[in-house]
Amino acid sequence: MHPRIEDYALIGDEQTAALVGRGGSIDWLCLPRFDSAACFAALLGDEENGHWHIAPTGAGPCTRRAYRPDTLVLDSEWETDEGAVRVTDFMPQREHAPDLVRIIEGLSGRVTVHSTLRLRFDYGSVVPWMRRADGHRVAVAGPDSVWLRSHPEVRTWGKDFCTHSEFTVEPGEQVAFVLTWHPSHESRPPLVDPYEALRSSVDDWQAWAARCRYDGPHRDAVVRSLITLKALTYAPTGGIVAAPTTSLPEELGGLRNWDYRYCWLRDSTLTLDALLSAGYHEEAEAWRDWLLRAVAGDPADLQIMYGLSGERRLPEFELPWLPGFARSYPVRIGNEAVKQLQLDVYGEVIDSLSLARRSGLPSKPHMWRLQVALMEFLRTAWRQPDEGIWEVRGPRRHFVYSKVMAWVAADRAVRALESDSTLTGDLDGWRTMREEVHQEVCERGFDAERNTFTQFYGSRELDASLLLIPRVDFLPADDPRVVGTIDAVRADLERDRFLLRRYSDEGTDIDGLPGGEGAFLVCSFWLADALHLTGRTQEALALFERLIGLANDVGLLSEEYDPVARRQLGNFPQAFSHLGLVGTALNLFGGGKTG
Repeated sequence: MHPRIEDYALIGDEQTAALVGRGGSIDWLCLPRFDSAACFAALLGDEENGHWHIAPTGAGPCTRRAYRPDTLVLDSEWETDEGAVRVTDFMPQREHAPDLVRIIEGLSGRVTVHSTLRLRFDYGSVVPWMRRADGHRVAVAGPDSVWLRSHPEVRTWGKDFCTHSEFTVEPGEQVAFVLTWHPSHESRPPLVDPYEALRSSVDDWQAWAARCRYDGPHRDAVVRSLITLKALTYAPTGGIVAAPTTSLPEELGGLRNWDYRYCWLRDSTLTLDALLSAGYHEEAEAWRDWLLRAVAGDPADLQIMYGLSGERRLPEFELPWLPGFARSYPVRIGNEAVKQLQLDVYGEVIDSLSLARRSGLPSKPHMWRLQVALMEFLRTAWRQPDEGIWEVRGPRRHFVYSKVMAWVAADRAVRALESDSTLTGDLDGWRTMREEVHQEVCERGFDAERNTFTQFYGSRELDASLLLIPRVDFLPADDPRVVGTIDAVRADLERDRFLLRRYSDEGTDIDGLPGGEGAFLVCSFWLADALHLTGRTQEALALFERLIGLANDVGLLSEEYDPVARRQLGNFPQAFSHLGLVGTALNLFGGGKTG
């Protein structure tokens, strides 16, 4: 039986990440970066596509598991007839090559433990050549080499293109495995002391978590979300991936399976706001700087997403040898949506840079010039139809949220000029644009009969992104049109009393795709924010309590949730969902907006 998405926990080193199942199997790991080919791809296939299983011989799922407080160090414990053992999994922040450390410790009795390492490079398609060298088992294929060693050495042998190890542990005894990736043309990577690496990792994570200045209700959930966001950060550049996985389905057995190992501009303001509000100014500045580098160039070429270092080409293709998670095919690498026109990202970028300036982040000489260039392009481009925030693969339309974010761009640019006499720009022209966009949205994007804004001009469909209208100050929260929109969105998109879909996908051709999807978790957090802004705080509090209850046993959220099957869906863990959790907690308990 295939594990559920919520059966996994995350470990990582801020350059890549692995997913560890309840049964002690690491079923997903891309080396050396988030967007590299996976050497463990059982998550999207089966054991033959690569995994690393460590557990007591014959044991099933672990008895209990948890992260060590305020860390990304995972402890899984098994209680068996022979006794009890603990497996500690983590990835030390790297100095040279990426290391994956697994430490097995006896807790009681005398327990036999078995390790099965099945390396399969290139997303489970390439069986490497194995050899022994310098006390290691070394796997090599093409550009990749992986080195495995244990402390102390244990009995290890090869069988069926796998590396097996078996040993016993008694109370206080420990065996550590270290798996290290290295370019195959280079010599053996430097050795890491697994026990010292564990101490350092715990200390480093706890010191980082201690910087969090949020001290309200559900602090553990907020800190876990912030740790997850930190783990999804590509440290060399400051970019934050949407998720460390590809092709986890939005509908079991469906084809809405996308690669999320890239950095989306739509998340930029929410990311910056969450980091600044929680006290992480260094991380916020790194994200802001990544943003500036990524979007540099012709404003007409602005993309909705970029690679970890700002790469623009993310070609999409399918892997025919992988059947997909729970037979959800195809498995996709890359993301064709990178070519889409989404006008809302112009508003996101300008809003993010405005927030950075108001919050006191050190300025960059070219930052304002970039915003002026974006505004000059948007002055005429905002009138175009686009694909919208949700990357629909249907025809372009005049999406209301896209127009609202074009208004945000003009509004933030006008405010910047009004508050800082050292800046130069077309104040009158941008004011005129702001007024024109606002008037058009209120006339063409509003259904007066139902008292609600709609998904796109002339439609009757609704969209959860409309809940952000008061948050971005397009209209005040007490405006009857805002209140009406919130009620209409709930009536049309709500499932299971509090979970929202992104938009209506039944009987429409909006997204150009067959099938449906689950409830999109960040949208329900937006609903809580909107309820709070409109004075319905008790409803918002109740909703927030329900939402954090959807996290798995180690506090992680995927992209979506199936309210019927009651299981998580979509790529995991999802930065957008955890940003929603942090943002709503800050709005409800932490004093509201930054800057």
